[in-house]
Amino acid sequence: MTIPDPTPHEAPRLLRRREALLLGGLGVGALAGSAGALFRAAAAIDGTATEAAACVLTPEQTEGPFHIDNALYRRDIRGGRPGTPLYLRLTIVRAAGCTPIRNADVELWHADAGGVYSGVGSAAASSRFLRGHQRSDAAGLVRFLTIYPGWYPGRTPHIHVKVHVGGDEVHTGQIYFPERVTDAVYRRGLYAGRGARDTTNTSDGIYGDGGARSLLRVQKLSRNRGYVGRLTMGVST
Repeated sequence: MTIPDPTPHEAPRLLRRREALLLGGLGVGALAGSAGALFRAAAAIDGTATEAAACVLTPEQTEGPFHIDNALYRRDIRGGRPGTPLYLRLTIVRAAGCTPIRNADVELWHADAGGVYSGVGSAAASSRFLRGHQRSDAAGLVRFLTIYPGWYPGRTPHIHVKVHVGGDEVHTGQIYFPERVTDAVYRRGLYAGRGARDTTNTSDGIYGDGGARSLLRVQKLSRNRGYVGRLTMGVST
């Protein structure tokens, strides 16, 4: 049975409690590192890992209730939110043939370390942290700098993604994390004070519907500067 994201009626109550946790326990000083330094650290290992071709269709999954249309074309989508840095390297290819797609519009959005989405419920209506777009290069590659998402009741940690090609929406899905990495992140820093999450990948019904094919390959950066996550996404055009 699929476990839905909180409904819009449930979200404000949940988000108010999460926002209080965040503001009370997650100091602004926890925002780690400048964007330039983090991109350089991540880029240093870009050439040391190869991404296996994924000539399969990445599974579609629910958009959820927290999508907000925006035109924020930016590589650093943190918007000032504190958390463990996460550098995402997503490669967009055609599922039929594995050819890279240039100028695909890739949009991400996700919860902050306290489980809060921007622009929803008690979060300021004008806030747009942890949301943004990038266009893929000739190799189909987009890079984002964000933070590791926090958990909220009923869901395993995840990132929402949409892909548009030539003005058409060709993919709506979610991206997931290896359990061992999530456990390591949540034992430290800003995440540790929130208590144990109530849902893992295996107990999340949405993940169970193809989520294993949207699982990031994650590598830790040196000197505790965060993580790099890689995924090749096959889409139908």
